[in-house]
Amino acid sequence: MIEIQTLPFLILLVGAVITIAILTKAGMSKIGLPALVGYILLGFLFRLLDAQFPFLSPQVQEIFEFLAELGVISLLFRVGLESNLTALIRQLSKASTIWIGDVVVSGGLGFVTARFLLGLPLIPSLFVAIALTATSVGVSVGVWQEAKAIYSENGQLMLDVAEMDDISGVILMALLFAVAPAIHLTGTLSVIPVFAQTSGIFLFKVIIFGAGCYFFSRYLEAELTKFFRQIEPPPDPMLEVVGIAVIIAAIAGILGFSVAIGAFFAGLLFSRDAETVKLEASIASLYDLFTPFFFVGIGLKIAPDALMTGLGFGAILLIAAVLGKVIGAGGTAVFTTGSTGAVLLGVSMIPRAEIALIVMRRGHHLGDWAVSSQVFAAIVVVCTVTSIIAPIILRSLLQKLPQTQSE
Repeated sequence: MIEIQTLPFLILLVGAVITIAILTKAGMSKIGLPALVGYILLGFLFRLLDAQFPFLSPQVQEIFEFLAELGVISLLFRVGLESNLTALIRQLSKASTIWIGDVVVSGGLGFVTARFLLGLPLIPSLFVAIALTATSVGVSVGVWQEAKAIYSENGQLMLDVAEMDDISGVILMALLFAVAPAIHLTGTLSVIPVFAQTSGIFLFKVIIFGAGCYFFSRYLEAELTKFFRQIEPPPDPMLEVVGIAVIIAAIAGILGFSVAIGAFFAGLLFSRDAETVKLEASIASLYDLFTPFFFVGIGLKIAPDALMTGLGFGAILLIAAVLGKVIGAGGTAVFTTGSTGAVLLGVSMIPRAEIALIVMRRGHHLGDWAVSSQVFAAIVVVCTVTSIIAPIILRSLLQKLPQTQSE
């Protein structure tokens, strides 16, 4: 329980984070950088202040962890909501080759770098590999929109591949969360049988959960959203949708996945309903309210004494992160889009943020055997730097290589 005298300070701190986050978002936008960079730096600043003037009591940290979890749900729900599975299936033949090359090369290069260059154990190397397969499409999309190129052929292909990256990243993340504890308990010598047994149980749960989600999407979702729109004017219907999403996220957590996986599935369930997607703008304020707490929480978890090692690891992993996308996505895209499209696509895939950080945050929660403070700090460095440099390079490329936008 939180002590009475702690509550006013906690409320003050939460209010300060919300206020500073809004100012940070505006400031980052002015200089052309993603807001998440400012949020992470804000969290790290709090960590440094706490080292000098302790104010992050266990109770305060617990509340911040809860708010960060709501931020995770907001992030993944929006990712799922903005995914267009029907369009992805139509573009599968064109985008799948690039996506496969992207995931295999970026993940493989990340694993080799972590395991053999940095000498990390098997499980941390797997966390690094899966984190580096993901792409933060939101970072690059803004640049494409600014250049009025998002509806060009290459712009749409970039969106399709990035969405497939997100979906595969979430699936790989869920599988890793399921098998990592079992591998840790039994040792690396029994990896294959443990992986087979644990993944089998995991797939059974996925089938049960997926069947329930399909039933809800097929028979209940449209009627529910229609009912919500009839009884309340906007934005209340979207708040009802968000409430259902939180329930689905909680069920996924109870089944042993994570609330992040459940939130993503919830977004996918409602993405098929055009009317619901139209209401998506009404959750923007909720998204802006809770999402900063996730990134601030990431900054809070960066241990200052682990930062120097993390910077060294991060510099090496940064090279792997950049080459993984440039070679994996760009190299494969040459055969589909030509050299111009390949360069643009490879650079657009470089940023890592939301899903990569969610993977590492969950691994950090498991303990140092999964993700140590140094490895955690290293991936934060990779996410921060790629989110800064990729938009700058991409903006310059789109000016030199303008794309024709479809009507």
